[in-house]
Amino acid sequence: MNNLRNSFPEKSDNELKIISKKFYWHLADLFIEVLKLQHMSSRSIKKRYKVLNPELLDNLRKEGKSTIAVFGHYANWEWIISLPLSLDYKCVTVYKPLANRFFDSYFKKFRSQYGLELITMTQTGRTVFRYEKGGIKTLLGLVADQTPPNGEIQYWTRFLNQDTPVYLGIEKLSHKFNMAVVFFNIDKVKRGYYELHAELIYENPAELEPYEVTELHVRKLEEQIRRRPELWMWSHRRWKHKKPDSHD
Repeated sequence: MNNLRNSFPEKSDNELKIISKKFYWHLADLFIEVLKLQHMSSRSIKKRYKVLNPELLDNLRKEGKSTIAVFGHYANWEWIISLPLSLDYKCVTVYKPLANRFFDSYFKKFRSQYGLELITMTQTGRTVFRYEKGGIKTLLGLVADQTPPNGEIQYWTRFLNQDTPVYLGIEKLSHKFNMAVVFFNIDKVKRGYYELHAELIYENPAELEPYEVTELHVRKLEEQIRRRPELWMWSHRRWKHKKPDSHD
């Protein structure tokens, strides 16, 4: 509720409680859907998680572009692991290894069941370079709403009415390898059914000014959350760091 109040100061307590209640219903759906995914066939997941415009990504690949796909902890981001079933790209995503080896191995196997390759953050640049050198075009999925550790914050922006630190990895990688950047606009059609619409943010980010790519994808995520706020993960401590020059 504190996150909601700070993000939507214009809304009444009653409106915020309605969003909160809808969020918890959605969170319950997420738990069930993740469990279901362990036993879901390729045919069933493609029916439940539809890519509405795969031609956008296919055309970028045919033009010789590797692409960064940006998304947040919104709707059902876990089912993005099914994208290799719908796209001809080499699909790769960054994940954070778990301290428990058993669960780390379990989740890696679970998330790679449809052909997605999981890499750590430190492996990202080397992996993209290796595939580029081999002539293999990649679709690199990166979550845009992670919170950088306090000692690694390099950039602050305004996000949902609050000073917010953001990673610059999307911008740095897109500039270094001149990768196209797309935003995954995901919507929940009904329980257990989602639609993904890819929106091109910029085809040649190397042409842009510093932080322009970052601001573009942050604004896209903010617009998505404002449309249906109950589908974002409000239970996370997204604003645990204070901007150094803030006096709040």
